[in-house]
Amino acid sequence: MLCGHGVVAIWNDITDAGRAEFYAWHATEHMPERIAIPGFLRGRRYRAIDQQTHPEFFTLYELETFSVTTSQSYLARLNAPTSWTKKATAEFRNTARGLGRVLTSVGPGPGGVLATVRFGVASEQKETVQPALSDVMRKIAQLPMVTGAHLVATDAEASAVKTAESKDRTDIQASPTWFAMVEACTAASLEAPIRHLTESGFVQQPDVGRYCLESTRLKTDQMPG
Repeated sequence: MLCGHGVVAIWNDITDAGRAEFYAWHATEHMPERIAIPGFLRGRRYRAIDQQTHPEFFTLYELETFSVTTSQSYLARLNAPTSWTKKATAEFRNTARGLGRVLTSVGPGPGGVLATVRFGVASEQKETVQPALSDVMRKIAQLPMVTGAHLVATDAEASAVKTAESKDRTDIQASPTWFAMVEACTAASLEAPIRHLTESGFVQQPDVGRYCLESTRLKTDQMPG
């Protein structure tokens, strides 16, 4: 299960020129900075495991509640980016960011690989899709080697807020409306869950990514990962 009831999810590519600095900045400044914010519980960064997955990186922050995404502490951080943050994010490409509410989260714990499925739903299904998709996620969690299945609905207004960190960036794309995450032990064990979800009849235009875990950050310096 996820640590809390809200998430900040970020998909991004990075230029070749900015790659080394991205790794240094993300591990030593960005993740510690974010996790220090009240209500942020855990941060994880993933990298694509196949050529079909774009963007290359996926970062997930788990929050105590969704309200953390609109808290003064978080917005103050976004409106005071460091010079290193400005330099590192200038090399970002194809960035999508979703601030969302966790609708369903089941499973015993984190896995070494993760699939993200960004999608829309038919307008006539919007009122009934949540319980149906939650049932799908619970069934996915029972599949072999699956350690977690999570369903998130993003908040379009919160995700679109412009701050000092984002207002001048041209790499930021539209936030997903819905997304699911499946955690598992092996890359091969992601395939059956992906099929269950994309063939459920509720998912439109799925954008599937397959990732491996690179880094984890918890709340305290004594427990960084």
